[in-house]
Amino acid sequence: MAFSTKTFALASLALVTAFAEPACAQTAATPWELKSDTGYAYDKEGKTFSYKMGTSNAGELLKGAKKVPKGTLFFIGQNGQLYMRSGPYLEGDGKFKFGPER
Repeated sequence: MAFSTKTFALASLALVTAFAEPACAQTAATPWELKSDTGYAYDKEGKTFSYKMGTSNAGELLKGAKKVPKGTLFFIGQNGQLYMRSGPYLEGDGKFKFGPER
């Protein structure tokens, strides 16, 4: 199975889509459980998928791929579009800056 850079980027974002709604409903942050042998995709229609990955073409998968910077927040907007934001998303006391109690 060959993955393009765009597919890899979309795969990274797909995980966010899968967890964005439940995460917004929670009051406490919970860590994601990412699997190293799984690719996550966010397709052109906004659907999410996960794929079992192999290692025979891992080098090709990494060509042109970019690391997601630490401190990046992913979320689904009211229009259903997936977004990412770099920058502060926690208050000084550790509470989520954009939580429902605002």
